Amino acid sequence: MTDLRITGVRVIDLRFPTSRESIGSDAVNTDPDYSAAYCILETNQNLRGFGLTFTCGHGTELCCEAIRYLSRYVTGRTLSFITGDLAAFSRQLTGDTQFRWLGPEKGVIHLATAALINAVWDLYARAENKPLWQLLSEMTPERIASLVDFHYINDALTHDEAIALLRERRAGQQDRLAHLRTHGLPAYTTSVGWMGFSDEKISRLCDEALAAGWTHFKLKVGGDPADDLRRARMVRSKIGPSHRLMMDANQKWDVEEATLRTRELQQFDPWWMEEPTSPDDVLGHARIRREVPGVRIATGEHCQNRILFKQFMQAHAIDVCQIDSCRLAGVNENIAVILLAAKFGIPVCPHAGGVGLCEYVQHLAAFDYLCVSASLENRVVEFVDHLHEHFVDPVRIRNAHYVLPEKPGYSAEILPETLRDYSYPDGPVWRG
Repeated sequence: MTDLRITGVRVIDLRFPTSRESIGSDAVNTDPDYSAAYCILETNQNLRGFGLTFTCGHGTELCCEAIRYLSRYVTGRTLSFITGDLAAFSRQLTGDTQFRWLGPEKGVIHLATAALINAVWDLYARAENKPLWQLLSEMTPERIASLVDFHYINDALTHDEAIALLRERRAGQQDRLAHLRTHGLPAYTTSVGWMGFSDEKISRLCDEALAAGWTHFKLKVGGDPADDLRRARMVRSKIGPSHRLMMDANQKWDVEEATLRTRELQQFDPWWMEEPTSPDDVLGHARIRREVPGVRIATGEHCQNRILFKQFMQAHAIDVCQIDSCRLAGVNENIAVILLAAKFGIPVCPHAGGVGLCEYVQHLAAFDYLCVSASLENRVVEFVDHLHEHFVDPVRIRNAHYVLPEKPGYSAEILPETLRDYSYPDGPVWRG
C-alpha cells in the first residue's frame, strides 16, 4: 500500500427512472428518479476505489461538480499518506476555507465529501483485501477513535470516552461475529409501502414479504389522513399483531400536525414514527416525542452532520438513530454518530432507501454490532428491493437478514454496463 498512488478521479452522473413505477415515492418526494454521483479512484496499480452519494434526480450534476473540485485533495497522494490520518483527511475536505462557505458540513458539499471519503475507504479495504466491516472491526479502539473528528461534539463525547467505550465493548466480539456469520443482520422492508402504490399492490407485496420471512414492515404516511388510516389498517391486518409496523412521514408535517397525526395512527401500534417533521427541528421532534409517549420517534436520513445528531440526543428528541451512509461525510462521520448513539443508549437503525445505500450500510451496521453497541436489541437495518442488480457485489438477504459481505471493499462498485446505459444525459432519464 505504501506505493499505491491515486492518479485521477473519474466522476459519473447516474440516473435510474424509478419514478415510472412509483418506487421511492413518499409524501414529499413524489417522483424520485433514484440517482448517484459516482466516482472512481484510479491508481498507479491494478486497483481502484469506488464511491457514491445518493440523490433523487435533478441536481446530481451539482454533486458531481463538487466531487471534481474536492478530488484535488486525493489526486497525486499515496493511499498510505491519506490513511495515516483519516480524521485529518476528512477535516481537509470539510474545511476548505472558501468551499466550506457553501456548506459548511451540509448539503451538496457534504454529499460530495461522502462520495470521495467512501471511495477512499473502498480503496483502503481493497488494498487490505478485506470487506470494510472487517477492516474496521479488526482495528484497535485507539485506531477507531483516531478516525473521528471530535470538533463540535466533545461536549457530548470525548476522545477518551470513545476509547473507553470501545475497549469495554470488545468483550464477546468473536461470539458476535459467529452470530453474524450464522444469522446475519436483522432487516426490515420498505418495499411494500411506497406512497405511490395502489392498495392492491401493497396487499400483494405484504403477502409476498410474509411468505419470504419478513417480520418488520414500513409504510409511507403523510398523505390524506383518511388514506393514511386506511392503508395502515390494511397493512396491519395483513401482517398481524405480532409483526412490527413502522411509519415514515418523510418530513411532511408541521409539529402540531405531526403530533395529531401520530396520535391518530397510534391505534395501529407503530414501532416508530419516522421523520414526522423538518429534519432540522430538534425541539420539534422533542415535543412530538413528549406529547405522543407511546410511539418511538426516529430520524436521521436527512441529519446533515454529527453536530445535529448530537443535539437530537442531548435534547432527548429521538428514540431511534437512522444514520445515512452518504448524507453524513462518509465512513468517518458515521462512526462518530454510532459512538454518540452508544453513549446515549440509542439504537442505530440505518437508512438504506436509495442507490447503493443497502450495499453501504450493511458494513456500518455490522461494525456497530461488533465493536460499538454489542447488541441487536431493537435494531433493524432498512432494505429496499431495487437496483441491486447494478452492483458487482450486491447485498444478499436470507430469511429477512443481511448476509455479511465477503468481498474486499465497501460494496460500491457498479457494473460497467450500468455506467454505459444509465450515465446522464445519455441514459433513460432525460427531462430537458
